[in-house]
Amino acid sequence: MAKKDADLGSDIRAGLLSSSIHPPPAQRMGIDDLLRLHAGEFGRWQLRHFVLTCTAWALEAFHTMVMIFADRQPAWRCLSDGDCPPEPCGIPSSAWEWVEGTAASTVSEWGLICGQRYKVGLAQSAFFAGCMLGAGLFGHLSDSFLGRKGSLAVVCILNAISGVLTSLSPSYWLYVALRLLNGFGTGGVGLCAFVLATEPIGPSKRGVAGMSTFYFFSGGIAILSGIAYCFPTWRSLYVVTSLPSLLFVLLILPFVSESPRWYLIRRRTDDAMNIMRDIARCNGRALPRGISLKLDDEVEGEEETGNKQALDCSREAESGSIIDVVRSPATRMRLILMLGINFVCAVVYYGISLNVVNLKTNLYLNVVLNSVSEMPAFFITAVLLDRLGRKPMGVGTMALSGVSCSIGFMVGGDGAMRTVRMVCGVVGIFGMAAMYNLLFIYTAELFPTVVRNAALGSVTQASQLGAILAPLVVVAGDRVPFAVFGACGIAGALLTYYLPETMNRPLYDTMTGLENAEGQSC
Repeated sequence: MAKKDADLGSDIRAGLLSSSIHPPPAQRMGIDDLLRLHAGEFGRWQLRHFVLTCTAWALEAFHTMVMIFADRQPAWRCLSDGDCPPEPCGIPSSAWEWVEGTAASTVSEWGLICGQRYKVGLAQSAFFAGCMLGAGLFGHLSDSFLGRKGSLAVVCILNAISGVLTSLSPSYWLYVALRLLNGFGTGGVGLCAFVLATEPIGPSKRGVAGMSTFYFFSGGIAILSGIAYCFPTWRSLYVVTSLPSLLFVLLILPFVSESPRWYLIRRRTDDAMNIMRDIARCNGRALPRGISLKLDDEVEGEEETGNKQALDCSREAESGSIIDVVRSPATRMRLILMLGINFVCAVVYYGISLNVVNLKTNLYLNVVLNSVSEMPAFFITAVLLDRLGRKPMGVGTMALSGVSCSIGFMVGGDGAMRTVRMVCGVVGIFGMAAMYNLLFIYTAELFPTVVRNAALGSVTQASQLGAILAPLVVVAGDRVPFAVFGACGIAGALLTYYLPETMNRPLYDTMTGLENAEGQSC
């Protein structure tokens, strides 16, 4: 009996010693769980990171909307005292002059009026074509070796250089080529900044934060109007609006962290954990000892076959492309629907916005009012986003815009009906601005980290294609634009109806993680 007791005590002591030498395996969880349970979903770290990163959205507004002022048709006057026609077409060049001189805009410097007016639209279409190309390329690069932060630095430097070179254009065709190059960089700014700003934010706060990025874009448009007023010549305007992109790279970007999600899918787990510790520390929290990160497709106990460092070195970094999105049944239809929705949304948004030059009032004041009027749409959408969900908000805002523009098509354009049509346009752009804001966060949540920027780049390309075609719709005049805008809004609402809801769903890291979750939900 005594011997059995001695043996039992020996076994207990051996077990205790063994457990002290070999502690229990570390707890592993995804980034969303770590943010929600330990690091904080939206604290001081995320707020500082979000504001610094989203400054790039104001820079995108500079490069995109500068065309409103640089390519405007300035005021002109006849040199004689006789009757002066409404347009200078057919009048000898010696009989009239530009009020602000030929340096005011590209139109006055290169004579882009009357039969040459189409060249203004050609230059603007070239910019959006560059955006379409740049969005696809930098969407892929930011998902691969270059990363979110590296891609953002490259596009900002490209924008600064191409913008300054644009101001030195000696001819119209070189100006068009440089605007194409400037658009190539601008196409990558918004999507890189958006993903970099929102990926470190927890799932319950990500929707409102993502919707808030467009405040920076609208604010940038308002600031641009003031800059254009202070620098009335188009060459000086391009210089002043391009240099801030370089200042952003030198003064702000060094204080911005790379996305921990990008580090994780590149198998740089230690770098991802360092950022998570910084987030927790700045938010006044602490991560539990022994905790580590895992991807969506990693199962518990996977590390029992070897240590973590060996696992990270032996496995290839997760990567993906738009081809992977098309191949997977879980993401193929999502991409097709998002391409169509972004296209029709851009046609309506940019199409209605182009009417600002037709108001024949103070251009600078109109641009400010246009940008400020979009902010209530952003606020209302942000407030209702996590209450109603992404899908109901998308269907509702697209339908609101479509029905409003359809009413604008049915009413006349004379007398009091002109005011009704104007109100229909305001309501239409209100709904479409809300949807435009929603599309970024919705797209980011529909696709996993490994292909998120590639998917955002593709849908942004569809959006830019809509932006290229929008001026052609406006040229038709009278009721035709409202008919097209109404049809596009209603079609967009129907397409949005077939998308899945993503509210309070995990932000998946890999294609396998999404596909497994989709299979379990079926």
